[in-house]
Amino acid sequence: SAAIFRGDTVLLVERGKPPRNGIWSLPGGHIEPGETAMAAALRELGEETGVGAEIGGLADVHDVIHHDASGQLTAHYVLAVYWGRWTTGEPRAGSDSADARFVPMAEIGGYPLTHGAVALIRHCAAVANR
Repeated sequence: SAAIFRGDTVLLVERGKPPRNGIWSLPGGHIEPGETAMAAALRELGEETGVGAEIGGLADVHDVIHHDASGQLTAHYVLAVYWGRWTTGEPRAGSDSADARFVPMAEIGGYPLTHGAVALIRHCAAVANR
């Protein structure tokens, strides 16, 4: 995934497919065979938002672990989270997203975000502003 910044805003996408439809997050997705993680982040960014960016670096490796009601592990995702700066395009929903927009950093807490996303986005912003 990628935290893409334009000024004091970050690019978010609203998921358009179950099970996370209606939830906002950073653009990102699966790696295609033979694709690097960074190339996948840029490809997914373009597919989901129509935005182009320059990647500045890896900000974090983030585990997302899901359990069912009985505590049984149902999924474990490992996300390579890059940070970058906007270069081209205006956000538009594409691929599996229902909406895409640049959101002021001060307002990210007002969106229904995936678990841990606010802290992760703030971490990416801090890394990007070093």
